[in-house]
Amino acid sequence: MNILILGSGGREHTLAWKLHQSPKLSKLVVAPGNAGTADIAKNIPVSVNDFEAIKTIVLAEDIQMVVVGPEDPLVNGVHDFFLNDDALKAIPVIGPQKAAAELEGSKEFAKKFMMRHGIPTAAYQSFTTDSLAEGFAFLETLKPPYVLKADGLAAGKGVLILDNLNDAKAELQTMLVDAKFGSASTTVVIEEFLAGIELSVFVLTDGDGYKVLPTAKDYKRIGEGDSGLNTGGMGAISPVPFADQGFMDKIHERIVVPTVEGLKKDNLPYKGFIFIGLIKVGEDPLVIEYNVRMGDPETEVVIPRIKNDLVEVFEAVANQQLSTVNLQLDERTATTVMLVSGGYPEAYEKDKAITGHNDIDDSLVFHAGTRLKDGEVVTNGGRVMAITSFGADFKQALKTSYQNIEKLHFDKMNYRKDIGFDL
Repeated sequence: MNILILGSGGREHTLAWKLHQSPKLSKLVVAPGNAGTADIAKNIPVSVNDFEAIKTIVLAEDIQMVVVGPEDPLVNGVHDFFLNDDALKAIPVIGPQKAAAELEGSKEFAKKFMMRHGIPTAAYQSFTTDSLAEGFAFLETLKPPYVLKADGLAAGKGVLILDNLNDAKAELQTMLVDAKFGSASTTVVIEEFLAGIELSVFVLTDGDGYKVLPTAKDYKRIGEGDSGLNTGGMGAISPVPFADQGFMDKIHERIVVPTVEGLKKDNLPYKGFIFIGLIKVGEDPLVIEYNVRMGDPETEVVIPRIKNDLVEVFEAVANQQLSTVNLQLDERTATTVMLVSGGYPEAYEKDKAITGHNDIDDSLVFHAGTRLKDGEVVTNGGRVMAITSFGADFKQALKTSYQNIEKLHFDKMNYRKDIGFDL
């Protein structure tokens, strides 16, 4: 089978690495890809949102399946583009159609979905420029900290948590009136703050059956002890030690089943990953958000723990046969630590030469923001590489990741040395 992966990050390199192991794979193309995918696939430099260019690749390379990595093309309707094109409509796309992708495309849409299907989440209200005064009044009814979320896609940076009421009002005005996050903050969702510990649950569905994939916990803040600015993710651990069977049963019964059934009831066609961002409050799970694709860097710890042939799993999704798949998991813990550019998540420099990445044997190196320049691997983004390791527990796995990071270098390289500190 000839497969095209859309995307260029660590998530896409991990998916490519896993698909590349399948005897069913004939050809692997990644668009646009990175220096890591270039080793195992054919990279083609096109935007994930240039659907006409993607069509050209699919036809030229005789692609028989498309796996969509990031959220943007899904929210923009890449799956629908295939379904509506006579030359493409028979080619399965792993990723939901546009209507269902609104679960990530709009915070307000997701909240209404949860309310409609009785899925536990934080109380909330939505506001626009026309209801700014009501937004101020709603903030006054809440206890700090105050949670403000841009309704649309803001590259993971559209959520603000503020301790001071006046600061929250000022930020609400900046988001709505001054368009702090562009069109993403035309509507802002304000919700009650939930105190607890977060985790992520991943579900793969074919629109009928589903499989619950391994849990993971990621670390979003740039600084040790979860301090500083939010990033795309500085590291992850799978499975989550505190998610015991009793807690997982609650997640399954109260969240996973109502989510999959809710998609059917609302006639939202879904073939792909559902990322459920959760928080454990006391002994109860509540949903913080949905994403309509795998997380990054969670993919770098979840996918390596799946023993099945991923091509076969995706074929089962395409053919609505997922319920027949017996999901087999590696019982060991996987951890990943993200190496980032100096200055990230604010301004940073690119094109820094990376050394040592070929000297690592007992960890997996997944490229994120890298590219090839004159035959050399250089930095090409804020998050550069994820170093994934296995162990009997997360401490042992992390020890291996950190030992191997010592072999790697690029100018101003930064990483968190405390992944798992709260476990």
